[in-house]
Amino acid sequence: MNAAVSPHIFEVDQANFETEVLQASLTTPVLVDFWATWCGPCKSLGPLLEKLAVEFNGAFRLGKVDVDQNQELAGVFGIRSIPTVILVKDGQPLDGFAGALPEGQLRQFLARHLEPLEDDFEEPEEIAPESPEQAINRLQQEIAADPKRSELKLDLAIALAQAGHAAAAETELNALPANLATDARAVRLRSQLDLARSLEGTPPMEVLQQRLHANPQDWEAHDLLGVRLLLGNDPAAGLEHWLLLLEKARDWNEGQAKKRLLAAFNTLDDAELVGRYRRRMASLLF
Repeated sequence: MNAAVSPHIFEVDQANFETEVLQASLTTPVLVDFWATWCGPCKSLGPLLEKLAVEFNGAFRLGKVDVDQNQELAGVFGIRSIPTVILVKDGQPLDGFAGALPEGQLRQFLARHLEPLEDDFEEPEEIAPESPEQAINRLQQEIAADPKRSELKLDLAIALAQAGHAAAAETELNALPANLATDARAVRLRSQLDLARSLEGTPPMEVLQQRLHANPQDWEAHDLLGVRLLLGNDPAAGLEHWLLLLEKARDWNEGQAKKRLLAAFNTLDDAELVGRYRRRMASLLF
């Protein structure tokens, strides 16, 4: 089953991305499947997605992106492994997952955002959030009790970073085994630490703001201020500086604005914020 036999399945490329995905999702959600011909898990996930697209009969459309043919599109969405599936709704990425999920989990994923086909899905019970310091204490105790559980060390590195202990977080991150070093959470943490490291020896926020007041085209000040705001308490304002750079000086410092935006998306856990700015970035690029 493929795009040739169903109006609900289509191929996505840079030429039709704006109209068939972003604009079309304002009326009908679009499930974007990033895949490749050489990807084994893609061969099991793809037919399931196509089956559900036909079964849902227009409740959503399935757009298929061959990452080998559309590397820049994959870059805009920060695709690091395939298959990766992203649901675009109301013009922005809303949710997604990586890997080949079984059919039952695919139906649960769709039911969260579309009209559910069944009534027996229950919302997961909410758990009270744990502070970073509490998480550090708990994880250290769990690691001491079972040192072989390497995944706990990644959890500890993340908790250390959230508590502001960057050096300790990097030490834990660098000590992770190879299978965890490429985990999506480890990649996100490394992006956060890399951004923080880029501020070493740079002017404080007040000086950067003074530089921009004197020269609004001080692209370096825009860039560094973006990092300080992103890692501070105003990530949206930081992203605005890089969007301005992308619009006014796209090639400055070998395309620094695009690199910063992609790195920033990897550090943020606010799906709505990331989705909104991914869309604005895509509108400037395509």
